[in-house]
Amino acid sequence: MYQLLLIVHVLIAAVVIGLVLIQHGKGADIGATFGSGASSTVFGSQGTGGFLFKLTGGLAIAFFITSLALSSMVANQYKKADKQAIPQQNSVPETKIPVPVDSGK
Repeated sequence: MYQLLLIVHVLIAAVVIGLVLIQHGKGADIGATFGSGASSTVFGSQGTGGFLFKLTGGLAIAFFITSLALSSMVANQYKKADKQAIPQQNSVPETKIPVPVDSGK
């Protein structure tokens, strides 16, 4: 489950990066107003602003949700690992430690 969510997370991140690079800046809107290349756009004369803006926002929300889910999974794994740790053994008192006796031979 973790690997699948991680793959989806990385794919969403790559798509968001691509969408941000595709979008026009604020200064490009004035050119579209006077008709510079507006007739050859796929999304009409208003450009891709509304569609790409909504798609980028939706993918950003999905990115944050997958980030929270991944961090929750990792936190739960650390809690489980902490509970499964091997307890330390009690130290043996010094009086019960066997000491070799020198027989003098």
